Amino acid sequence: MPMQMIQKTNKTKIKSDYYLQPLKKENDLNKILKAHRKDPSTLRILFVSLWDDYSTDLVEELKNKEENSSKKYPLYVVDSYNMPHSFVIYKTTKVPQLVKLDRNRVIIEDYLPRIYTLLGI
Repeated sequence: MPMQMIQKTNKTKIKSDYYLQPLKKENDLNKILKAHRKDPSTLRILFVSLWDDYSTDLVEELKNKEENSSKKYPLYVVDSYNMPHSFVIYKTTKVPQLVKLDRNRVIIEDYLPRIYTLLGI
């Protein structure tokens, strides 16, 4: 039974070959979400804040890790300063928050150690 639990957590782990793509306008996020409805591939969004130390540390770790990755999958980064209204979409009240959109489900994670684990840091 514990082996099945380990396999389930590994399935939700985000591949380490991602690249950061910061979004500057809310219109960009809306376009990405609209395209996701047509093509239901996996989509990952990281909500962060410039004033939160944990968020800035996480983004720095991701930038360091990004240099060694093969850069296949985008990890969209939404900042609270540039895009405050985007936080309403997934009821984001804590930062950092990782949102993973699959075909029919939305997985929201705001527990910091779990975010680090999912991102492979």
